[in-house]
Amino acid sequence: MILIADSGSTKTDWCLLDEQGNRKSITTKGMNPYQQTGEQLSNEVATALVPQLPGTEIDEVFFYGAGCIYDKIAVMEKVLHEHLQIAKQCEVKSDMLAVARGLCGHEPGIACIMGTGSNSCFYDGKEIVKNVSSLGYILGDEGSGSVLGKLFISDLYKNQLGNELKEEFEKQYGLDVGQVIDKVYRQPYPNRFLASFAPFIKQHLDHPSVYQLVLGSFLAFFRRNVMQYESDKYPVFFNGSIAWHFQEVLQEAAHQLGINIGEIVKSPMEGLVKYHVSH
Repeated sequence: MILIADSGSTKTDWCLLDEQGNRKSITTKGMNPYQQTGEQLSNEVATALVPQLPGTEIDEVFFYGAGCIYDKIAVMEKVLHEHLQIAKQCEVKSDMLAVARGLCGHEPGIACIMGTGSNSCFYDGKEIVKNVSSLGYILGDEGSGSVLGKLFISDLYKNQLGNELKEEFEKQYGLDVGQVIDKVYRQPYPNRFLASFAPFIKQHLDHPSVYQLVLGSFLAFFRRNVMQYESDKYPVFFNGSIAWHFQEVLQEAAHQLGINIGEIVKSPMEGLVKYHVSH
């Protein structure tokens, strides 16, 4: 059996494959070792994943996740070994490599994530050979759900979007400016909180200022990240909920800069299954 995981900050998609090619799909909360402790990660695996798995040995585990870099890889590996019976191999890699393998396969290309956070890389068909650091939602993450939410909330409460939109927002979410500030500065996972406003932003793309906010953030993503990878020579692939749900605006930003988008998908899982089965 092979267990593949694609984990972002908000959710983790799991796919269990047996020898006959049968699949079982499982979804748990996002697991990010940069934002969560080993105890929190362990609890999520134990309570949300393990009860949905058969009580049998798993040959190989391939976990791709946000925050799975440097010393955090060992943290995630330890958690997986604690709760899963792994016979042969446990490989923990970045979510960026998941997108590259899942969308580009064995061909070179530029792979991007645009979900709660954002990231990008140039992939040579085997490995990631160049990566402009995402820097997270405070210093970077252009085009991500958390940054769109941050920009939107800032404009909303700086009175740039009008009272009508502010009143509609507060009515729909049951929030006021004090509660928003508390959620962002005092509560855990402010990036998820900010990204949760993406559906509202999408609902109001007909508002000129909202559209320009989204377009501007996507243009910044291309200029500050993608255009450092010879984007005039290679197709650009996208994975993630923001890229998927805002793809018309994303295509417009790419068109303005002469960038060719290869494919936009919600999840790289189908491509990852194909990649690992072929191996």
